Amino acid sequence: MKKLIAYIHAENEYPHNVLETAKKYALSGADEIFLYNYAKDDATREEFLHLAKQVGREIEIPLIVGLYTPRFEDIKKGLYTGAYRVVVKEELLDGDAALREGISRFGKEKIWLELDSKGDFSDEETVKKYRELGIGGILLKHVEITEALKNHMERAELPVIIRDSLVRNNIQELMELSVEGIATNYYQEKNIMKAKLSLKENGFSVNVYESSVSFDDFKLNADGLIPVVAQDYKTNEVLMVAYMNKESFEQTIKTGRMTYYSRSRKELWCKGDTSGHYQYMKSLNLDCDNDTILAKVYQVGAACHTGHRSCFFHEIANRNYEDTNPLSVLTEDYNTIVHRKNHPKEGSYTNYLFDKGIDKILKKCGEEATEMVIAAKNPDAEELKYEIADFLYHMMVLMAECGLDWNDIVKELVNRRG
Repeated sequence: MKKLIAYIHAENEYPHNVLETAKKYALSGADEIFLYNYAKDDATREEFLHLAKQVGREIEIPLIVGLYTPRFEDIKKGLYTGAYRVVVKEELLDGDAALREGISRFGKEKIWLELDSKGDFSDEETVKKYRELGIGGILLKHVEITEALKNHMERAELPVIIRDSLVRNNIQELMELSVEGIATNYYQEKNIMKAKLSLKENGFSVNVYESSVSFDDFKLNADGLIPVVAQDYKTNEVLMVAYMNKESFEQTIKTGRMTYYSRSRKELWCKGDTSGHYQYMKSLNLDCDNDTILAKVYQVGAACHTGHRSCFFHEIANRNYEDTNPLSVLTEDYNTIVHRKNHPKEGSYTNYLFDKGIDKILKKCGEEATEMVIAAKNPDAEELKYEIADFLYHMMVLMAECGLDWNDIVKELVNRRG
């Protein structure tokens, strides 16, 4: 599929505005975000890297980072923001030592080159040079759609993304070229999903929501509706129950925003239009009888009209049980560690570690890792599980000390998937 990528030029922008723009793009249908600032001074670059890390934590789509990279360390820092790809600007390169080391360390798919096409992209010697160096692809700007451009792109033998503000060029004409996608800022205040649907209708393979089952195949209740259970896509927390008719279902598929049918008002309602607490669809699943939909969603704010996160906040019966969901347990333990760090408790071993500082925490991590290795050599796995638990605890203390959380770790694991 061809991608519609939102680009954000972060130079001289307030970090809060950049972050909010990125979140809006991510929720409204952009396939990826290209965030860049090629400022050459170290202080600005470090500020940008910090901002990119914040963006990487907040958005749920792939992030590409473009920055000035005179050293291999700068490429590494760019990828360590959570970006799956770093773009370096050809006109700012002073030799190729940093590129060579970066490609050797992280692989060519992780490092792309930004080039000025100068219209027809005819500088084939430059393209050949960086292709032989092992660059993963080209981010091309300032293109003019001509037969010469098309021919030169074909001969480039590298994946290409075109960066264009869509002031002079038409997105459909750009998508017709041999490109991986188009990066643009044109849709900052416009409907990205509407643009993608238009591209789909004109024969382009783009990522839009499509239902594999027709609404006509659903088993509806006496009112011609189907119940929908909305669930947080990360935590699996059940948020609310509502109903859909055919029109609201099709509107949900079309826009990616959960749209329901109000039985009391006898009208469609897009969740969040009044409160701002939108639900963005992640997936829809139909049950075995075709009469109930499970919607996994990204919930903005509260799902319940009372202001509660979930409508199911009124407990009427309870039998004590232990939550052994790995995600829940690790997240709860980590949050407890962070709470201890921020609100010290007398006699707490966790606070003892924080008080002693990073060297003590690292020493304990090393000791626990060694004990884990020794336990793994024994035939009985019982001892090993205790040592792994000890190591995980100390590792989470280290994470908290260094400002990392489980989202950072999980995103890095996702970025490493081949």
